[in-house]
Amino acid sequence: MNAGRTVFAQLMEFLPLPEFRRCVERYHGDYRVQHFTCLDQFLALAFAQLTYRESLRDIEACLRAQSSKLYHMGFRGRLSRNNLAHANEHRDWRIFADFAHLLIAQARTLYREESFGVELAETVYALDSTTIDLCLSLFPWAQFRRHKSAVKLHTLLDLRGSIPANVYVTGGHIADMCMLDQLLPEAGAFYLLDRGYHDFARLYRLAQACAFFVTRARHNTQFDRRSSRPVDRDTGLRCDQTIRLNGPRSALLYPVPLRRIHYLDAETQLDLVFLTNNFLLSALTIAQLYRARWKVELFFRWIKQHLRLKAFYGTTPNAVRIQVWVAISVYVLVAIARKQLRLELSLYKILQVLSLTIFEKSPILQVFADAQADTLTDDPAIQLQLFHL
Repeated sequence: MNAGRTVFAQLMEFLPLPEFRRCVERYHGDYRVQHFTCLDQFLALAFAQLTYRESLRDIEACLRAQSSKLYHMGFRGRLSRNNLAHANEHRDWRIFADFAHLLIAQARTLYREESFGVELAETVYALDSTTIDLCLSLFPWAQFRRHKSAVKLHTLLDLRGSIPANVYVTGGHIADMCMLDQLLPEAGAFYLLDRGYHDFARLYRLAQACAFFVTRARHNTQFDRRSSRPVDRDTGLRCDQTIRLNGPRSALLYPVPLRRIHYLDAETQLDLVFLTNNFLLSALTIAQLYRARWKVELFFRWIKQHLRLKAFYGTTPNAVRIQVWVAISVYVLVAIARKQLRLELSLYKILQVLSLTIFEKSPILQVFADAQADTLTDDPAIQLQLFHL
């Protein structure tokens, strides 16, 4: 890396800019644009994510304070909050969604050998959603309840590396199970679902596509037991059964056998009952797979705490989607940089370092090497003495 370039510019070198330009051309993003291109817009919003800017005015003030460095950071247009607001409102959000998917494909390739706690060769996805509350008067298009608006981020998370394979942005009133209609099931892959996706017709479509699912059973599920397998009760397993649904509707919606596994979690003392269409893996592996589903909950908590997704820079659906996809792009970009630079730091630590060094003109490896050295030499056993005797 060139020591004369800012850390921000060195990080942006990991972006495949030719592919970004193709995404812009696909949706005519720069048609009749002279002063503030889609790349300028992406860089400004990426800067806002990395440095926790609160508003468009905040973004403008911070970047203009470093106006002598903007050209070398990649900016070519005149940055103002009006230009950025207009771009967020009118430019097609699919430009940034398509580009995020390109980054996601690159990141998943880098993390394909990453362990997620279960020894399994197949791809494992966790599908879940998180709700972001909004002001009804500012976001009437996302009305959720009578006096409340909200958007939902439905996320399909690849557990290897915790990389979001896809994100769907909808109003808060959209039921989780409807997102199963948007999936293109991958044959042989596992989909971990909570009870919000408990719809037997949609689950049967997953099974017909040769994909596997693991979900929690509802307490009122009606079934007939066909056979049972022996289990080791010391592991927490209570039963491993082959069943057929016998409810008046469920028997028609899912007409083939299912596997029912009852597991007692020793840590939480919760009785968990799983349904799956996989009859090959051991019952304990199925239980461990569902436990790994909590990675998607940790992902939601992480992005809400460390990226700008609780407050939005625009109030239109287009502006909200652009901000979401740029935030996902920044998250994936940092994951790519972490892997290619062979850093041992967590994503949280990397973001903290970037937020403080974004305008520095030091080699990016040196910046992270200093932070990594501080982490390694920090001994948690060393305590300050409050009193000297």
